[in-house]
Amino acid sequence: MTATSLDRREECLDALSVVLDPELDEPITDLGFVRSLDVDGSAVTVHLRLPTSFCSPNFAYLMASDTKDALTALPWTGRVVVELDDHHDSDLINAGLAADAGYRGTFRHEAEQDLDELRLTFRRKAHTAAMERALTTLLRADPQLQESQIGEVTLADLRDERTTAALLRRRVALGIPTDPGATVLVDDHGNPYPHDEVPLRLRRARSTRISIDGNAHFCRGLLATRYPGSEADQTFRPEGAEPADQRGGHPLLPLTVTTREFSA
Repeated sequence: MTATSLDRREECLDALSVVLDPELDEPITDLGFVRSLDVDGSAVTVHLRLPTSFCSPNFAYLMASDTKDALTALPWTGRVVVELDDHHDSDLINAGLAADAGYRGTFRHEAEQDLDELRLTFRRKAHTAAMERALTTLLRADPQLQESQIGEVTLADLRDERTTAALLRRRVALGIPTDPGATVLVDDHGNPYPHDEVPLRLRRARSTRISIDGNAHFCRGLLATRYPGSEADQTFRPEGAEPADQRGGHPLLPLTVTTREFSA
């Protein structure tokens, strides 16, 4: 492989690092979902793999479509081929991607939900989880801070740069204000909660975050079982490396986790 091809391959991987699994809120490059990446001049071919053959088709299509869009956006790419391997809808999804048929054009009558609606649903979940991580990190850092006071915390009050940066990215994606004086604990539209609802809202946000983190851990294990050696392609980012509910110097509200179906 020439130096140019190596450089372009790195560019492709950088581009794919912003393609997220919508349910797990992690890059497909970190999850090990990129099975292979070949660069030949301006032509790029990518093969994706998922933890199971029955992962949700709409999630699978979204990741594959975003992969193609991310690579096509590079200034030097010409022909971009993205194929999903070993999925029960691989043939359908790959044909739709090759024809640039779009989500509804690919699934037709089976496309019950618009792709933009699907993105919005999971962007909101990702924001909720990021909000909880940032607030729980603040609680652990300040034993004097009471959970009843969390509703008064603003973005300027957050101390951890990593969790704050992650939260800001998700607020931008939803169009929620990011000025320093903006309240951290807000609903999907950026509205603060009444004071008496704050403990419950934080508890629900924690439930959402634990669900996302649990799904991610489960799917990583499934992928490694399905494709031995794929664990070497998995990267654990600092943002998800430490469970946000780990007990530190501050007691947290108890949480009852309801078992849910994993859909990869």
